Amino acid sequence: MTKVLDSKIPEGPIAEKWTNYKAHQKLVNPANKRRLDIIVVGTGLAGASAAASLGEMGFRVLNFCIQDSPRRAHSIAAQGGINAAKNYQNDGDSVYRLFYDTVKGGDYRAREANVYRLAEVSNNIIDQCVAQGVPFAREYGGTLANRSFGGAQVSRTFYAKGQTGQQLLLGAYSALSRQVGVGTVKLYTRYEMLDVVLVEGRARGIIAKNLVTGKLERFAAHAVVIATGGYGNTYFLSTNAMACNVTAAMSCYRKGAMFANPAYVQIHPTCIPVHGDKQSKLTLMSESLRNDGRIWVPKKLEDAKALQAGTKKGSDIPEEDRDYYLERRYPAFGNLVPRDVASRAAKERCDHGFGVNNTGLAVFLDFSESIERLGLDVVLQRYGNLFDMYEEITDVNPGELAKEINGRKYYNPMMIYPAIHYTMGGIWVDYELQTTIKGLFAIGECNFSDHGANRLGASALMQGLADGYFVLPYTIQNYLSDQITVPRFSTDLPEFAEAEKAVQAKIDHLMNIKGKKSVDSIHKELGRVMWEYVGMGRTAEGLKTGLARLKEIRKEFETELFIPGAKEGMNIELDKAFRLDDFITMGQLIAYDALNREESCGGHFREEHQTEEGEAKRDDENFFYVACWEYQGSDDKAPVLYKEPLVYEAIKVQTRNYKS
Repeated sequence: MTKVLDSKIPEGPIAEKWTNYKAHQKLVNPANKRRLDIIVVGTGLAGASAAASLGEMGFRVLNFCIQDSPRRAHSIAAQGGINAAKNYQNDGDSVYRLFYDTVKGGDYRAREANVYRLAEVSNNIIDQCVAQGVPFAREYGGTLANRSFGGAQVSRTFYAKGQTGQQLLLGAYSALSRQVGVGTVKLYTRYEMLDVVLVEGRARGIIAKNLVTGKLERFAAHAVVIATGGYGNTYFLSTNAMACNVTAAMSCYRKGAMFANPAYVQIHPTCIPVHGDKQSKLTLMSESLRNDGRIWVPKKLEDAKALQAGTKKGSDIPEEDRDYYLERRYPAFGNLVPRDVASRAAKERCDHGFGVNNTGLAVFLDFSESIERLGLDVVLQRYGNLFDMYEEITDVNPGELAKEINGRKYYNPMMIYPAIHYTMGGIWVDYELQTTIKGLFAIGECNFSDHGANRLGASALMQGLADGYFVLPYTIQNYLSDQITVPRFSTDLPEFAEAEKAVQAKIDHLMNIKGKKSVDSIHKELGRVMWEYVGMGRTAEGLKTGLARLKEIRKEFETELFIPGAKEGMNIELDKAFRLDDFITMGQLIAYDALNREESCGGHFREEHQTEEGEAKRDDENFFYVACWEYQGSDDKAPVLYKEPLVYEAIKVQTRNYKS
């Protein structure tokens, strides 16, 4: 029997759906809120804002994070800004335009109603954060400053220099800390969720590992909220922090939560290139740099070869010999095309031999023109900490004058190249952010809902805070309203014992493999296979080869893994091995979805499906749906595909155009 996925999208015009939903949803009265427990896993922007909001409302919240402090969640790494439709610039922005740009940027593969709600609540986020004291940049007159980001022709991105994520997270953390102080939220740091516990088909708790003592512990609640980020580290090298993982999401997937659109992995165009085989992660240079930086490669192949050989520097190439290829190919948007478009364009130039570093896999991001136009002080005010970070890593100062040719000043350009960044796929959720498991909710990057096939820059922070502050606090009440008669659960229930036993058995199995290969060595192999066969350019043949190689890596993991130390106490290698097991399963899921989707859209680029100009070629007739994958009881079995048809009422589906 085919399962029907109910997205629970409210009736009515798109601009009224969220208002109508809130007007008719079920509520929980203040006295009853104290009788209901909610587990929130994660303390990034989505998790911290949700835990703080739910605690403020009166629910009893248990909040978990793997870091030693919520302030070390990976949201801290977001640099460029957060979108909202305030229209302070008076340049034509509106809620509808933010909605439209987000759907278009996602290559018409997002759920329309969710995206409109995201745009609708975006302005509330800015007000909330200003009230918390987030130090957004301001204009001379005192109003909040905005800058542009890819995929938009208006300035709607609010920012705090180049550390917006950190400042927003400090705001959410202050709200969370207040609730911890008054006792509505209990915080568990250095705990990792390893399984979700189902009682009579509903999520009623988790099994978590104390990462310091190594002990497994049981926690019960009336509902569970997952806010654990994306799965970019499946590729080993990514812009994600090394501790970012997919274990919580995979535990939900294995228990019956469908996983949606895993093939939609974002390649960020503005990363410091790989410089060797000893790296453990990649460093992101904010997309905000593309406001004032111009991306180019040499026009002449001989110049590119000289740059690769190290006999020339970027500043040696005069203006007339530079190919500003994004401005040439996409005149209307130029350097501010969406990330997927910019990434593929960089790959295309490098594939044709025009790369500018010793590997041939880099392009230049140059600030010479903007420094001349604005002055170095203004440029450093906007991007100074990013310039410092680049210099610390590469020993090149992008704000340093390198050469003057025919009266024109040339500054040291940055070198950048695309890298794995954000993941648009995630756990499937309905309009209420509830998964296919009752009582299990997913928010922020770990759900699939708002970005379609490609996320526009500065929208991750927007979605995380929208879900946590302004969506989940409403929708979770709709679920909990009839749970007030359910007493608190005992963790002595057989379902908890069974789940803990299964996790312990998995730990024992990993410890007893006693092979000869380290976790990192196998993870690097996984990353190489994923990047080569399931990366920026995908083909049917390559994906099939990738799936075969992933099965070999799974076998290698099961026979050759070596974990030093003991299972008791702190054992970082054991924790990494547990996560790697889930990364291998995640890698297979990405490949299955990419092989099924016979089209190119957003971050998913099938080389068989492109236009004569090398642009993504969608197939709306056959693939206008959310791909939802169901686990079949074993990592060795292929998942089963279910489809949620996309229905567009407000936007005409058409080919993306950033040229005019």
